[in-house]
Amino acid sequence: MGVQRRAAHDQVPAQAGPALNVVLAILASYLLGATPTSYIAGKLGRGIDLREHGSKNLGATNVYRLLGWKYAIPVALFDIAKGAVPVLLARSSSYSWLPVVVGIAAVLGHMFSPYVRFKGGKGVATAAGMFLALAPIAVLLAIVVWGLCLWLTGYVSLSSIVAVLTVPVWVSLLQPGSTYAFWASVALVALIIFAHRRNISRLVAGTENRFRRRDKPA
Repeated sequence: MGVQRRAAHDQVPAQAGPALNVVLAILASYLLGATPTSYIAGKLGRGIDLREHGSKNLGATNVYRLLGWKYAIPVALFDIAKGAVPVLLARSSSYSWLPVVVGIAAVLGHMFSPYVRFKGGKGVATAAGMFLALAPIAVLLAIVVWGLCLWLTGYVSLSSIVAVLTVPVWVSLLQPGSTYAFWASVALVALIIFAHRRNISRLVAGTENRFRRRDKPA
């Protein structure tokens, strides 16, 4: 009886350990994604809060408009890495769904960062990093679509929306067995379109800024 009781007692930590690791991985991914790269760049580059200038968005496009390529490129690369790194680290997990969940957590962290009062970017770069780790060819094709749309229209927001809409199509065609990746791409389409709702209103009204325009902070 004593042996049986001890075995039952020891089973609790054995089951709780992996579950705790999963929760910590998701939380760490969210906090990494929440790192306000654009906000930091604005403070270091010009001593300004990007939430008060330009499009008031904490994204690489607004960094470019206000600070130039010198700051925009590192910001974009770091935002991409925020989505890719958690997914790559989670691929060694025994849970096949964990890479997708930590990737989504990173995107949500970027969009709703607790470090800057739950404001953030539109999530496009971080989502691109997530899918570079999950479905790289799908992302490369979406980037081609994004570049072509940007060249034709000059609107980053419209190009981002169109490119994101194609990701579930590419994933379903190129990786038909990747169920988690497909539904994650559908969820991210909804999130990113929601994040661009004001851009969509400005596009309809004809007041959306084009990418070629450089602004100077007041």
